[in-house]
Amino acid sequence: MLWYFKALGRRKLIEFIILVIFAAFFMGPLLNLLLLAFTGKWQYPAPLPQAWSLDWWKFVLSNQEVVKSISLSFMIATVVTAFSIVLCIPAAYAFARIRFPLSRIFLFSFLLTHAFPKMGLYVSIAVLFYKLGLMNTFLGVVLIHIVNTLMYMTWIPSAAFRNVHKAQEESARDVGATPLRVFWSITFPMALPGITVASIFTFLSSLDEAQGTYLVGIPDFRTMPVVMYSIISDYPSTAGAVFSIILTLPTIILLIAAQRFVSADVMSSGFQMK
Repeated sequence: MLWYFKALGRRKLIEFIILVIFAAFFMGPLLNLLLLAFTGKWQYPAPLPQAWSLDWWKFVLSNQEVVKSISLSFMIATVVTAFSIVLCIPAAYAFARIRFPLSRIFLFSFLLTHAFPKMGLYVSIAVLFYKLGLMNTFLGVVLIHIVNTLMYMTWIPSAAFRNVHKAQEESARDVGATPLRVFWSITFPMALPGITVASIFTFLSSLDEAQGTYLVGIPDFRTMPVVMYSIISDYPSTAGAVFSIILTLPTIILLIAAQRFVSADVMSSGFQMK
């Protein structure tokens, strides 16, 4: 018995060490970024900044191009999320409820945008957009963002709809509910956690999109990630750290606000192909 408790103690110790290593690996760069954003002077080998300052925060937030890029990024992400919901939720419901020829192949095709290097895909789309007159337009930027978010808004909601038992829908139909009433009162509320997760990832993916925006939207549409590249290359790393925090903060806030929806079960079911 004593041997058992010793072995159990050693295992707990090993698990704790692994957890600490993982936390340091994951949180270390973020902590360094946070310290760098408020640094006035930090020279090697000092473990912490020798002076603190808000000068680069003032510089970044007073830059009109930066302020404009922030508002533009949030506007584009909101429009992309709304359009993706309107376009993809009916498709996700169809994949979950309707069996038609090649349905699995069509569903699998939505993964192709993430299966190859995006730059090659974006260049091909840019050539098409040039012929259609969509280069350097708001619609062109929105469309290329939607191409990048199709996977989230089809796979995860489709799994959420599949997890709604048909018996519940049939019970509502038996008492006289119309198909539309069944959908809004039974199916949609039960699938809402999965749709919420997909919407969050769609919004964050659009907010973080840089390559497609650069190819299609330059020079008039400069979002946060595009402007961040120029700040990192033209200014000290402190300015880049400030802008990185501004870009990362919405992600943290949204994930914290929706943590009850973002669970392992919801995420894993969203990528099961049935």
